[in-house]
Amino acid sequence: MSGDTTDLLNRRDQALLHAVAEDRCEIVPSAQPALFVDGRLCSDGDAGRRLISAGLVAQPGLGTGRWPARLTEVGEAELARTERDSGRT
Repeated sequence: MSGDTTDLLNRRDQALLHAVAEDRCEIVPSAQPALFVDGRLCSDGDAGRRLISAGLVAQPGLGTGRWPARLTEVGEAELARTERDSGRT
């Protein structure tokens, strides 16, 4: 993923990356995966799918039910970059 693509992340995307990093998210795998935050369906379904398709959040394997959402290496790097750029530590 290029830096140009990750520069397009909005604050909601960044907040979702933080929630995933804090183990607060689950994914229901499918052709249109659903992201749950704190046990509730994410109101912006496109945001979860966008983060998965961008390679920032790992798509779980085959199966049914909810799976813990995990950041990819690219997602971890992007989260670190956004924290550094915003002055968060």
